[in-house]
Amino acid sequence: MHRFKDLEIWKQSRAFCKDIYEITSVFLEAEKFGLISQLRRASVSVPSNIAEGASQNSNKDFGRFLEIAIGSCYEIETQLLIANDLGFIKGESLNPVLLKLEAIIKMTSKFKSTLK
Repeated sequence: MHRFKDLEIWKQSRAFCKDIYEITSVFLEAEKFGLISQLRRASVSVPSNIAEGASQNSNKDFGRFLEIAIGSCYEIETQLLIANDLGFIKGESLNPVLLKLEAIIKMTSKFKSTLK
C-alpha cells in the first residue's frame, strides 16, 4: 500500500482538478450538463483513482487504477480540444492546461512502470 497523499502524481492531479473547475466556470450556462459536467467529473476521477489504487493490496491492482486515471486524462484532453473547437477555450488558455495534463500523464505512466 502507498500513502496517496505523499504521491506527487496525486498532488498535481488534485491541483489540475482545480484548474479545470476554474476553466469551466466561464463556459456557457447551456453547457452545465454537457462539457462542464464531463470535464469536472473526469478531472475529479484522476486523483480519486490514484487514491483508490493506492489502497490496493497489490501493485498490479494499483497499476490498474493508474491506467484508469490515465484514461481519464485522455478523456479530459479530448474534451478540452472539443471545448476549444467550440470556442469555449482560447488557445492561450488551452496550451498551459494541456502541458500540465501531459506532465501528469507522463508522471503517472512512469510511476506505473516502477510498480512490479
